Amino acid sequence: MEADIQWMRRALQLAGSGRGNVSPNPMVGCVIVHEGIIIGEGWHRQYGGPHAEVWAINDAESKGNAHLLPESTAYVTLEPCSHTGKTPPCADLMVSKKLKKVIICNNDPNPLVSGRGIARMVEAGIEVEIGLLALEGLALNKRFFTAMEQKRPYVILKWAETADGFLGPETGGNLRISGPLSNMRVHQWRTEEDAILVGYKTALMDNPRLNVRNWEGRDPVRVVLDRHIQLPATLNLFNKIQPTIIVNYLQETSLPDYPERYSGSPDITYLKLAPGTDEIEQMLKGLLARKIQSVFVEGGAAVINAFLQTGLWDEIRRCQGPAAIGDGVKAPVATGILRSSEKVENDLWTYYSRV
Repeated sequence: MEADIQWMRRALQLAGSGRGNVSPNPMVGCVIVHEGIIIGEGWHRQYGGPHAEVWAINDAESKGNAHLLPESTAYVTLEPCSHTGKTPPCADLMVSKKLKKVIICNNDPNPLVSGRGIARMVEAGIEVEIGLLALEGLALNKRFFTAMEQKRPYVILKWAETADGFLGPETGGNLRISGPLSNMRVHQWRTEEDAILVGYKTALMDNPRLNVRNWEGRDPVRVVLDRHIQLPATLNLFNKIQPTIIVNYLQETSLPDYPERYSGSPDITYLKLAPGTDEIEQMLKGLLARKIQSVFVEGGAAVINAFLQTGLWDEIRRCQGPAAIGDGVKAPVATGILRSSEKVENDLWTYYSRV
């Protein structure tokens, strides 16, 4: 059992290497072990590319270990797929290589899979175990599981506030609250999420770019709440350097034919809401239909408070800087379960989860 945990932990570590590159697919890792020795390993590296099982088997075969596969155990962080999508079914691949045993961290909640991959392997005589380090697997793919099970993107609320509890002056502008290391961390986080969201007032007063500058990685899709489509076209959000979605009451753009999170298509598109009390829910549903499985909400106060009031959020990441300004826009009140806190230079970060 201890050895099984060791190999599954390695598979989970490998899976995390795909962070920021595989959505809307889940992160998956695979390790193939023969008599206590890894003979092949891999992870899902890019959306549309080979899955983890393919990489691991190719790795084993390239090292001359193909003849060992029928006596080997594969440790996979998610149930091998059973349908043909961008790639052929991985369950069929496992069967064709006559693997002796497959140990799985989590079942795949995708209705196109959902037990079918396991059934296919069992029918072929492969021994299958399910649930090893299941909680760690759920945490790794929290975005994917939220999208599949709750039918909405995973939502992270992030803000920086002064030592006396303000987001900034009422007049707006770029008040630097956090230090350079915190800023670098925020840019890293941006690379990990499908979309980044701000409200009308933040877009107008702060003119943010909402891209990735202090870290290496892809830019998220920008989402801005502009209910009456009144923001000036000269704002950075509309520079067409990266895709931007305008959430509004007036106009809708047809869903794109491509599912690659608008990658390579820096167009401005429109998501239309019906005015009402469920606008956050409508917006999240519309974003999920556009293959966006996670949203990084960077403000301002009205937008963050709207998410807090609806309960349609999953994490809070709050930075408290050392400076005080005496007056300004009151910061939201963090709620939920306090999970941890840490000091980053002079900044205090606290992390909360809704459940």
